[in-house]
Amino acid sequence: MNLPNKLTFSRILMIPLFMVLMSVPFSWGSWDIGNAELPVAHFVAALIFIIAAGTDWVDGYYARKYNLVTNLGKFMDPLADKLLVSAALILLVEIELAPAWVVIIIISRELAVTGLRLVAAGEGIVLAAGSMGKLKTATQMIAIAVLLLHNFPFSYMDFPFGIIMLYLSLVFTIISGVDYFVKNWHVMRDSK
Repeated sequence: MNLPNKLTFSRILMIPLFMVLMSVPFSWGSWDIGNAELPVAHFVAALIFIIAAGTDWVDGYYARKYNLVTNLGKFMDPLADKLLVSAALILLVEIELAPAWVVIIIISRELAVTGLRLVAAGEGIVLAAGSMGKLKTATQMIAIAVLLLHNFPFSYMDFPFGIIMLYLSLVFTIISGVDYFVKNWHVMRDSK
């Protein structure tokens, strides 16, 4: 349990707190932000999401810089990302800030890649995320953070940055999913 793995586990532990803040109708008030309204609970949840997403970058940086890359980390880090992103996207659908069809495609890709990783793990192979997957994750995290903040600060300009980033992340999600399966198809082909 090195520092990067502890950060990954801390990200997983932040998810329930994030979900409670987004799901429970706290009466903490709200702020007018341009043409939108931002509930204080959603603001706090967004901060927790941003901190959790930040741990993804920090744990990867420390793991590479100090040669602390482990098979546990290669497995848990993408899983933590998928749990965090899936929870956030489903909650964004619930509060009507993200279209369900986009979320279904994104989560389906995540489940398909997780299935491929499980097959690989059964063969003793650990599949790390590639550069396209990291770009996909970055665009998803940005889109989700802005949508959780009800498009702040872009709501002042009436510019739908959050939803544009969500559609961009959808494109990267599909491309990276196809890329992941093409590069790792041998795992499915050669599995027993």
